[in-house]
Amino acid sequence: MLFSQKAKGFFVEINDHAVMFARTSAPAAPFTVEDLRECPPRDPAALEEALRQIQPKKAPSGYLHATVGVYPGKRLVRRHSIELKRAKEPGYFAEVCSQQFRIEQDKYSIAILNATDGSDFDVAKSVQKDLLFCGLPTDEVANIQTSLLEGGVYPERLELGTVAMLGGVVDYLGHAKSKTPTLVLEIGTDATHSFIVTSAGVEASRPIPQGLDAMVPIVQKELGLKDEESARKLFYSNTFDFTGMGPLLTKRLLKELQSSIGFYEVQTGQSVGQVLTTQLPPKLGWLDGAISSALGISGVRVDAAAWLQSRQITLPDTLAKTAQDLRWFGLLGLMAQYNAAHAVSAEEKK
Repeated sequence: MLFSQKAKGFFVEINDHAVMFARTSAPAAPFTVEDLRECPPRDPAALEEALRQIQPKKAPSGYLHATVGVYPGKRLVRRHSIELKRAKEPGYFAEVCSQQFRIEQDKYSIAILNATDGSDFDVAKSVQKDLLFCGLPTDEVANIQTSLLEGGVYPERLELGTVAMLGGVVDYLGHAKSKTPTLVLEIGTDATHSFIVTSAGVEASRPIPQGLDAMVPIVQKELGLKDEESARKLFYSNTFDFTGMGPLLTKRLLKELQSSIGFYEVQTGQSVGQVLTTQLPPKLGWLDGAISSALGISGVRVDAAAWLQSRQITLPDTLAKTAQDLRWFGLLGLMAQYNAAHAVSAEEKK
């Protein structure tokens, strides 16, 4: 056999700010998380060292065989309510892609899921009109796979990290018996993906064309720095306390978020009561508090160990503190496997 059956499981997440790794005692649950590590993105030497540490005994193939979650810049993760009576019309979904998402369907690899439970949408049988369109440009799939192989990672399964993360949040809210609609934010370098999620599924989505880099010119202006590069270094280094500037730096982003929340609350009569921000680099962790404070809602405190235990994943005490950091939530979501029919069980509805 070219690839021998491995006893361990490996999970990798690659986002704008970090490459994150987990080694587990088996490829599929039940298992124990044995190690969690991370390294900076776009740093081949750091990646090589992290791979050596996460897999001390190299596989015969020379690659780390892993389940990989990625966050390509042009990823599509959008909730949309379709017209069921038109679903079987030729060209209807291409029309949705071009008119609603401003993309060409034939240039994307797209999966369509039911927004409530993440199961595959079946146009022949479905009576569910609320769908989650997930995808990325087809040529980007090949680029990502090539890049992973060059870095020493063989992707046994390649997933959109956003989808795994959202599945984790829905499942976590169900586990915690929380009925509070939750704002979930992925703040990247160039854009922010925002979602409103409950234990019943993904309720709303909105891509916002503003990320962390949009805050840099404001830093430059407010601090009177000579150029944008100096402002960028200062902003990402956290050698200056930006907390006081939080409302100014997040003003444009907050305006978009308030618009999304307001629309959702009017439509549903439910109030968004908490926010969960994944992926912020540690030095920009203060942004989470700045956003929740400005919106007047609380941040989510996740009990990762208890949730994972419900999915037959054991998190040792030595790793519990690390896993509490919400930056790891996407990777944890990649590990957990859910019953697609989960949505909200009868027990959880009580």
